[in-house]
Formats: sequence, C-alpha cells, structure tokens
Amino acid sequence: MKRKLKIEIGLAVLLLLIALFGSFLAPYDPLKVNYDFSLQPPSFLHIFGTDKLGRDVLSRVIYGTRISLSASLILVVLIFLIGTTAGILAGYFGGIANAVIMRISDMMISFPGMVLAIAMAGIMGASVKNAVIAIMLVSWTKYARLARSLVLKIKETDYIRAAKVTGCKTRHIITRHLLPNILPTLVITATTDIGTMILELAGLSFLGFGAQSPAAEWGLMLNEGRAYLLNCPWLMVFPGLAICIVVIVFNLIGDNLRDILDSRSSIEEVEIEEAI
Repeated sequence: MKRKLKIEIGLAVLLLLIALFGSFLAPYDPLKVNYDFSLQPPSFLHIFGTDKLGRDVLSRVIYGTRISLSASLILVVLIFLIGTTAGILAGYFGGIANAVIMRISDMMISFPGMVLAIAMAGIMGASVKNAVIAIMLVSWTKYARLARSLVLKIKETDYIRAAKVTGCKTRHIITRHLLPNILPTLVITATTDIGTMILELAGLSFLGFGAQSPAAEWGLMLNEGRAYLLNCPWLMVFPGLAICIVVIVFNLIGDNLRDILDSRSSIEEVEIEEAI
C-alpha cells in the first residue's frame, strides 16, 4: 500500500512540475493563432493536433495544467481553512457560535451546490477568480460539519478534561490537543477534494462562467471543442484525458491515505484493548 502511495505521490509531483515549468515544456505558444494549421489532426509537428485557430492543443493542455491545478489547490486550501476554523469554533465553544455557523451551513447545503455556484459566478462575472470564490462559498460547509463532529467527539475525552482542569488556555488546547487529532481526517478529505474542485472549476468554465477565451483552461477547451466533436474529436479527448488523469491521481492518494489512517487506528484500538 505504501509503495502504491509513493507512486501516486510521484505522479502528483510530476503534475505539479508540469504546472510550474509548463512554459519550458510546451512546444508552442498556446495563444499564438495560425490559421494555416487550423484543425490539423495529431501529427509529428502537433502531437495533439490543433484547434480552430491553429493553436497547438498539446501546448494548451500543458498550460492548462497550471491554471486548473493552481486554481483547484487554492480553492481547497481556502475551503479547508474557512471550514475547519468554523467547525472548531462551533464544536468547541457551542452556544451562539454553534447555532449561527450551523444555520448558515444548513442554508448553504439546502441548495444544490453547483447550481448555487453557477448563480454566484453569474452575478459576479465570468472569470477563474470569481469561479473560485463562488465554489468556495458553497463548499466550506463540508469541512465545517466534519471538523465540528470531530471536535465534539474529542473534547469529551479524558485528556481534554484534564487539560482544562490543569488550567490550560483554550488556544493551547485547540492547537496542541484538538488540531493534531482532527487534521489527518481533514487532510485526507482535502486531498480527495482536489479532483472534485478541478471537475467543478472545469464545469463552470465549460458553461461559460469560469475561464474566458483565449485562456488555456481544460473546461474552456472542452467547450470550444464540442462543436467539432465528430470531425475533430482530439479537441475534447485530450483535455478530457488530462482532467481524468489528475482527478484519478488525487483520488487514489486520498483513498490510500484513508486506508493507512484506518489501519493505524485499528492497531491503536487493539493495543489499548490488550493493555486493558
């Protein structure tokens, strides 16, 4: 299992390197228009073919890695921080903080997430930045509820009660006792969510609420290629494959991390029972 995880992490690192050094790896300028090579099929000169404006599809897919991956990572970090903070406040302090945060969360999840994100992106205007903000506003509730449930479970344990009795400050209890115990589950959830965020961002761009032409973004490339699906399938096949590969890699990493965490938890439970 650990060997598989190392391979998957290696693939994730490779994707990050492609995103960082895409300008050196791309054989052509992804924005350069050349009508003489319009809609050329995959060949030695253009491995992934060209689009209707003669732009190299391989170069656009490589540059799209930077946009799609960076936007999804930023999005996951934002919803992780906002949701985890809100969940800890609601779970640990309870009272008004819990009531307000949970009612806002209930209100947000009462609507289909993607529909609400489309509405927000439409109001704010079409761009990658606004798409990230729109998805962030509807996705943080997942982490808030998860963090709250974990905190409610942990704060009733003996070592938390002992910390309170000995006069430990709230900040010390949260940072030294609560966070180390809830972070593994939250990090695993965030890892699997990277693929989900890429799909949602690509979906908004495909619908016209995310990246705008001439940006090299996978969802936008799918939208531009759908009119040529029958005659020039490479315009949708290669961006679609890029999305599938990235989503599968991060989902596999998350699944393996979850399996490792579950196995460690089982071992710890057995050791505790034997000690008793």
